[in-house]
Amino acid sequence: MDTFEDENPFDDASNLHSEASSTSGVVLYEPPSNQLSPSSPRSQSRPFPSPGTHRAPQAGDKTDFCCATDRVLHSGEDMEVLITDAQKTSVNSSSPYIVYVIRTGNAEARHRYSEFESFRQSMARLYPTLIIPPIPSKNTIGDYAVKQAKAKEDAAMIARRKRMLQTFLNRIARHPILSNEHVFHRFLDGEVSWTEVLNSPPITLLPKNILKAPSHNPTDQNASSAYSVLPNPSAAHPLRNPDQRFLDSEAFTHKFANHLSGPMEKVTRRVIKRWTDYAQDHADLGAALNGFSLNETGALSAAIEKTGQAADATYMSTTKLLQELEQNWAEPSHEYSQFASIIKKLLAYRHQKHVQYEMTQDALANKRESLDELEKSEREAKRLEEALGRGRSTAQSDQQIQPQTASTHSSPENVGEEEENNETNEGHAQANSWPAALPPHPGPSPTRRRSRAPGMGLLNALSYTLHGMMDVDPESARRNGITKTRENISQLEDALHLSTQDLKYSSSTIQADLDRFQRQKVADLREMAINMARSHREWCKKNLEAWEDAKKEIDTIPDHPNRMPPTPASGNASGSHDTTPGAVAGPSGTNRRDSVATINGR
Repeated sequence: MDTFEDENPFDDASNLHSEASSTSGVVLYEPPSNQLSPSSPRSQSRPFPSPGTHRAPQAGDKTDFCCATDRVLHSGEDMEVLITDAQKTSVNSSSPYIVYVIRTGNAEARHRYSEFESFRQSMARLYPTLIIPPIPSKNTIGDYAVKQAKAKEDAAMIARRKRMLQTFLNRIARHPILSNEHVFHRFLDGEVSWTEVLNSPPITLLPKNILKAPSHNPTDQNASSAYSVLPNPSAAHPLRNPDQRFLDSEAFTHKFANHLSGPMEKVTRRVIKRWTDYAQDHADLGAALNGFSLNETGALSAAIEKTGQAADATYMSTTKLLQELEQNWAEPSHEYSQFASIIKKLLAYRHQKHVQYEMTQDALANKRESLDELEKSEREAKRLEEALGRGRSTAQSDQQIQPQTASTHSSPENVGEEEENNETNEGHAQANSWPAALPPHPGPSPTRRRSRAPGMGLLNALSYTLHGMMDVDPESARRNGITKTRENISQLEDALHLSTQDLKYSSSTIQADLDRFQRQKVADLREMAINMARSHREWCKKNLEAWEDAKKEIDTIPDHPNRMPPTPASGNASGSHDTTPGAVAGPSGTNRRDSVATINGR
């Protein structure tokens, strides 16, 4: 297999000139920028995806806009698609459902979750060589079993879907190719119903089998007949000459997916559970201390109440920390585990295109071998026919010479017999000539059979018998087979050319999009780590302030009467003893207060 050329489909996008390199050339670290500084308020509130190395299309990058939504999306890097609300409605439905309000500039659209799902599936079929971002997962059967009718109305689930669906739309809006798709613009346009978009081109032009369509334009109707010749391989079919780049990508994606869905997901769940228990413990502690402060008076009551307030502050700050961990760590981690599954399917598609190319090569080689065999049989049949023709001409010449010799040597007494035989032959000729409507017998006449070479009569008899059994002329069948095989070879040659172009385009496009995704992934992971550190810092800062205030209040509590006096650092140098009333010398020479004297003295 020839080495495929890298035809980078991102060359037209001026913002991705450096993303056509291989994965090994990806910069894994970037110096800190002002956007990600802790003091920047915008960096704290900016949702995913992280800007990173993947800036939004600028206004000058595109001049021909297909619609107003396209113009808004390419107006500048500050443009974001927002999901402002999730509303419960029952329009055009017998049961209520949730619609998500999408705002793009001044346009507003409303879509339910199933429409997001069908939109993503349509984009994946329109662009089979690009990484289409994921949407949040559906509710599991367990969720419906536990919550039943309330599963669709879970506030936490709806809020999570709002955030992740917004991330999904912004990832598409910032993609250099997907952002130009008019189907996406119509999805964001509230003037067009999604049902109308699904029942109109280009979605209606998509083939049932995406492998039987061009990779660069699956809606091309002129290519359907040419691609129908291509085989339909499975994803498990092995390759003879695999591309090492994509083998490495498959291995890395598999390892990445296992790590995200394995250790990292388990640790994240365990950390969130422990923080949740920690917050609940402080909530219970704060309630208990606040109740206990009502039973005391004075400075002690104020100190207990302040301690309870500090425990409540810890509960609230921990709850906020949990929310930020959920939004800025757990949800992006789950999203990237979905990305891993999407990349696996993308690499499987490219694998099938490669298998399709090799299978077309094999089919073409087999057809050429069949054509060689048929042409060889045709040449042998012609040689045999020429040999039979020479045999017939020799027999006919012998038959013409034999009567002349017999007439030369005939005697007068045989003249009567010859005349009698001639009359008999004339009678047979007249008898055979009257049924003119009957077809002539395909076999040779008995007189010729006796005059042919030995064995030819048996061959003709067998040939006639086989013709009668199969009702097929072998010569015409062979020639039809040659013609059909040549047509198949011509079709397979065209199909091989198309398959080669598809494989080149798929390889270069997938590799370029993998490079773009790698850069975005590194920027997102960096943003996730910074957000986690920032959340922990804010948590520590708030708790420190609350507990320092509690400590100040505790320091105002007067000493208890039974509190031991401070021990001198160097002892009593003069050897005098403590004369405090009620003081009693201890066994080791230290002084201790007598509880009875203390009570009496009080």
